[in-house]
Formats: sequence, C-alpha cells, structure tokens
Amino acid sequence: MFDFRYHALSLAAVLLALAVGVVIGVAIGDSNLVSSAKSGIVHDLSSEVQGAQSQAEQARTKLASEEAFVNDLYPIAVHGLLDGRSVGLVFLGGASNQVDGLVRDAITQAGGDLATVVAVREPLDLTGLAHAAEGTRFAALATEAPAVSSAPATGGARAAEGAGSEAQAKLLESFGAILGRQLVSGAQNVDRELISRVRGRLLTAFDGQLGKLDALVVVRNEPPAMTSAQSTEAGHLETGLLDGVAAVGIPVVGAELSTYEPSQIPWFQGKDLSSVDDIDTTAGQAALVYALTGSHGSYGTKATADSLLPNVVGASSQP
Repeated sequence: MFDFRYHALSLAAVLLALAVGVVIGVAIGDSNLVSSAKSGIVHDLSSEVQGAQSQAEQARTKLASEEAFVNDLYPIAVHGLLDGRSVGLVFLGGASNQVDGLVRDAITQAGGDLATVVAVREPLDLTGLAHAAEGTRFAALATEAPAVSSAPATGGARAAEGAGSEAQAKLLESFGAILGRQLVSGAQNVDRELISRVRGRLLTAFDGQLGKLDALVVVRNEPPAMTSAQSTEAGHLETGLLDGVAAVGIPVVGAELSTYEPSQIPWFQGKDLSSVDDIDTTAGQAALVYALTGSHGSYGTKATADSLLPNVVGASSQP
C-alpha cells in the first residue's frame, strides 16, 4: 500500500539537503563574499586599535605634562620649610640606600640637612649589648628569664618566669629611651657615653654625627628571620627608643615606599606617629617635608592614609 507520509518525509529530506548544499556551495564558491566579510572585520578591528592607541598616547602626553608641572612646582612648594634644621633618619632593622637617598633629597630640597643616619641591628645582640654596657645597670640585658622545665609549671615557676620577662622588657624599654634621647637631644650628660659604648653592638650603620636634631624620620623593616621572642625584644627596644625621642618633643615621622609589604603604617599609627607611605613619589616627598614641620596625620596612597597630602594652609613653620 502506498504510504503518503513516507513520500512526504523523503521529499522534505531531499529539499533540506538541496538547501544545505546550495548554502555551502555559495559560501565556498563565492570567494569575493568571504573576502569582503573578512576585510570588513579587519577594518573595524584596525579602527578600534588605532582609536585606543590614540587615546593612550593622549593620556601619556597629558600625564607627562602634569608630572612636569608637579616637578616644577615641588621645589617652590617646599622651599625653605626646613631651613637650618637638622634631621635624623633611623632604620629599625635593615638599612636601604634607596630610602636614604629619597629622604635625603626631600630634606635638602626643603633646605634642611640629613645630619644623622643610623640602622638598629635586629635581631638584637643582647649578649653583646650587655657586655658593652658592663658597669651599668644595662649589663643585665642578656639575663635570661628563669628556665621552665617540660613538666607542668607550678604557680611559683610561672610567676618567676613572668617576673623575669617583665623585668627584661622594662630594662629594654629604659635602655631604648636613653638611646632615643641621646640620639636626638645632643645633650652632654652622664648617659651620653652609653650610645658610644654600645654603638658597635647596637648599630649596623652609622653616618654623620651625633648632635641636636630638630626632627626624625623612622623606617621600620622587621627582618623575616626573627623568632617571636626576638621580635618581642626588638619591639620593647623600639618602643623605648620612640618614647625617648618623644620626651624631647621633636616631630617624628614614619616612612616607607609605596611598594613596601607588609606595610608598617599601622605600627606607626599605633605609636601615634605621623606617617608617609609613598616617599618614592613627588607627593610623598612633599608630605614628608610638611610632616617634619609639624603636620600630623597619615599621608599617601594606601588604604591606611588619611589623605594624599597634609592641609598645607597655615602649615607650621616653627623651628
């Protein structure tokens, strides 16, 4: 029996195959059509690339113009702000020639003098410091806290250990406070000899001379190799040193590069110090100068900054 449904399906299949063949044939055979489509796409992409390149070049030109303006304006903005002032630079941990150069440039541009540069050795050489300070109360710096056995500590042992650690912490802070005062005050007194006696064990770098400073820049770089105990010891000395400087009453500014990680700005803020997190930029150097004249805040480009620059209107000019 003749099946019309089968006949209809066969005819439809033939027509579909014919249509597909025609389409493929046209696509393959008409090279002009393909070439035209390809040319159109290439032209559109080329136009977009040229437009982007033009915009990038305009942006570079504008940026270069603005940088030139800022660089020309910078010496005027800081001119004379540090005239006659002696500034010190303290590295807590490793020293950096790059940072030294940037800080020196900023200070000299403003008329100041980077008179003293020192780097505190970290981790601390407590045994060497105690030996150098022999004959003073600081000869006890290397005295260890009472040892605790592997057995469960008694209440008395825990108390003795805690008392020993606390006593050493106080001694380190007192030691640091004297060194901080000596570093910036220039005063001649009975403690003046201490920094000279321990200098070889305390410092890894010393440039310039000890004398009265009008401001201080602090750069902190905690060596990654320090143990928890060594970090704690260094922290006590750093706290004491900054307390000693604060007692003299001069501006103290924490500084670091914009690329420095982990950032030490939170540590400076915890010590209530002004800070600049981008001294490798023109804005950062300007902020450093204004902070050294007394502007208080956290300046720079990181999330911890209050603003890029201090409010320079009415900035302090007192010596």
